[in-house]
Amino acid sequence: MSKLSEQKCIPCSIGTPPMENEEIQKYKKELKEDWKVVDDHHLEKTLKFKNFKEALEFTNRVGEIAEKEGHHPDIFLAWGKVELTVMTHKIDGLSESDFVFAAKVDEIDA
Repeated sequence: MSKLSEQKCIPCSIGTPPMENEEIQKYKKELKEDWKVVDDHHLEKTLKFKNFKEALEFTNRVGEIAEKEGHHPDIFLAWGKVELTVMTHKIDGLSESDFVFAAKVDEIDA
């Protein structure tokens, strides 16, 4: 498999089954360890920053990736903290694109 962050998020169709645990665990190994898989349903990551400005700048960079990839996470922004939740809403679970997106976030969180 090629490096996840170099791939493109590809929309899946309604009716596409979400990933199952075995496949999720395979892809999870390619992400930074601070990503959590929750109930084999979605990915979560919490990042800490020195202040609101840095958290907002990071959020804006995530937003740029989201627009470019057509794949949009849920983002919670607070003073010094950003929480990301990534899943494919269309299939109510995880798809390869969620891991591609997470890998792209990992590159800006280097």
